Amino acid sequence: MNFELTDDQIAFAETAKQFSDQALAPFAAEWDREHTFPTDTFRQAGELGFCGLYSPEEAGGLGLSRLDSSIIFEQLAMGCTTTTAMLTIHNMATWMIATWGTEDAKAQWCDDLIAGQKLASYCLTEPGSGSDAASLKSNAKLDGEHYILNGSKVFISGAGSTDVLVVMARTGGAGASGVSAFVVPADADGVGYGKPEEKMGWNAQPTRMVTFDNVKLPKSALLDQEGNGFKLAMQGLDGGRINIATCSIGTAQQALNTAREYMHERQQFGKPLAAFQALQFKLADMNTELVAARQLVRLAASKVDLKHPDRATYCAMAKRFATDVGFKVCNEALQIHGGYGYIKEYPLERYVRDVRVHQILEGTNEIMRVIIARRLLSDAAEIL
Repeated sequence: MNFELTDDQIAFAETAKQFSDQALAPFAAEWDREHTFPTDTFRQAGELGFCGLYSPEEAGGLGLSRLDSSIIFEQLAMGCTTTTAMLTIHNMATWMIATWGTEDAKAQWCDDLIAGQKLASYCLTEPGSGSDAASLKSNAKLDGEHYILNGSKVFISGAGSTDVLVVMARTGGAGASGVSAFVVPADADGVGYGKPEEKMGWNAQPTRMVTFDNVKLPKSALLDQEGNGFKLAMQGLDGGRINIATCSIGTAQQALNTAREYMHERQQFGKPLAAFQALQFKLADMNTELVAARQLVRLAASKVDLKHPDRATYCAMAKRFATDVGFKVCNEALQIHGGYGYIKEYPLERYVRDVRVHQILEGTNEIMRVIIARRLLSDAAEIL
């Protein structure tokens, strides 16, 4: 088993790092402070292909593997966690449209989405169905040549500032088999938006409730076929879990780098912090756990690329472990900075705020444990 990156992957990482260093990192604190959604930066990312990383080539995307994409997202997250997280959500929604959209939907949306000229949001969570996503209540009823969409979604990243929504709605009976997926123009008649949520982190992207009041959609808005929406949503979330785990790793790596530099610079009791064994051990543990998390995420990404039958379990394990480790590393890096870590002059407090939500979204880490445990307790528990 070769853990070394290929020449292509090294080139992808170098390109992403250059963009991260020049277009993300210098502005991340300002975007966080001013609650700025940097649409121009997304367009720049689109010019480099970062808005359609794993969308199929026939739809205009780069058609990269999930492993290649993870390597790119890690470098981008080192510059700005929040913007990169939004970029991963956009990639997921764009991939779903490019893979399962009708020819009309692809023609309408794919070019602009992949170029970063337009942005996409993913709409699954509802006020009464968070972890229990299969119980969603939003519905789309066929009326002649159109679907009529009603319902509401909450905690939708980018909502109100994006151009298209991938929406899960019920077209059949109760449970997962009654859910379908739709492409909805964000400015369609009947689509409404709540106020931006005041959040602990992720301030460089708006999060809003979205409501649908008799939104009229053509049949061509349906992704794949009726009843397959929940299956598509879960396939999207497998990749989404890798993506958000990767954002945790990239941010934590930057936090670790910052802490290491600080330990060389900061003097206490007549010597640098790097000379104190207690802090050396702390740094060693942070690095060890971060390397382990990175390898687990890349393993899960490869399982998705290979369409391994247990890929969902690997994605759940990677998401659970990497987001927990990512938060721990950022928090420890803040602790190493002492009081300076708690003030906004340094980026540590932002890292902590931004990665905290990763343990919640794309399925809480408690739900990840449910997924893992169910597989372990099934008849084929040899996956580990």
